[in-house]
Amino acid sequence: MNPVVAVIAPGAMGAPVGKRLVEHGLKVLTSLQGRSAETIARAQAAGLTDASDDEIAGADFILSILPPGDALPLAQRFAPALAASNSKPIYVDCNAVSPPTVGRIAAAIAPTGCPFVDAGIIGAPPRPDYGGPTFYASGREAAQFATLGQFGLVVRVLDGPLSAASALKMSYGGITKGITAIAAAMFLAASRGGSADALFRELKESQPQLLAWFSRQVPNMYSKAYRWVAEMEEVSDFAGENAAAKEMYAAIAQFYEHVARDFDSDQQDVSMLKEFVGKNAKA
Repeated sequence: MNPVVAVIAPGAMGAPVGKRLVEHGLKVLTSLQGRSAETIARAQAAGLTDASDDEIAGADFILSILPPGDALPLAQRFAPALAASNSKPIYVDCNAVSPPTVGRIAAAIAPTGCPFVDAGIIGAPPRPDYGGPTFYASGREAAQFATLGQFGLVVRVLDGPLSAASALKMSYGGITKGITAIAAAMFLAASRGGSADALFRELKESQPQLLAWFSRQVPNMYSKAYRWVAEMEEVSDFAGENAAAKEMYAAIAQFYEHVARDFDSDQQDVSMLKEFVGKNAKA
């Protein structure tokens, strides 16, 4: 029999992941308890089935896919239902959290008797013209999670400690989102300093590949900045043994918090960023 998978929550990543599994013949459960009309509509469009916590605890896999700050509370919420369940689903934490946070989540699940897998998602949400994203997985039961590769997911099992997947996710996200923040900060500084045109020309001449990447990445950041705040805080925790790196990523989290507030208000800074990266389209 095909496995039953629960995906929580049906957000910008979770709903497309669930939809891909549904398209490959699986029944996919989710929790719409207290969710907005927009989220409910997204889940329904993806073919996900609303279920109670007890019903979800009877699935074969539970994929936790939600903002980093909600990862531990979700595990704590489901712990009683999982402890009472005879099914003992594999609990897969797929969130952008640091290894210490993974340890706390695993500790919340351990008393339930459910196997635990750490996973990190790298790539954009699934879509018809794109085979990804990739789920990097670690832990003793990671190979069992990898069986979902038969149903449309791309899963790569990593050797190493339980939190190896999250260590990779933190490293990769710290680089890509860190560079994006640095570029955006300098685009804003150049715009305020009157050197935006000169900076653009120089980048186009000497760093065309970087400019092309920034011209894609920065516009994609505006609406996601609020989600990247907690992720950069987790990266700061991950880099904690190096005080300077810890402070650097804490500052990047603050930068994204500023962009998120600006995006939701008058978009003064976002407008400057749009104007800068728009130069590439015009060119």
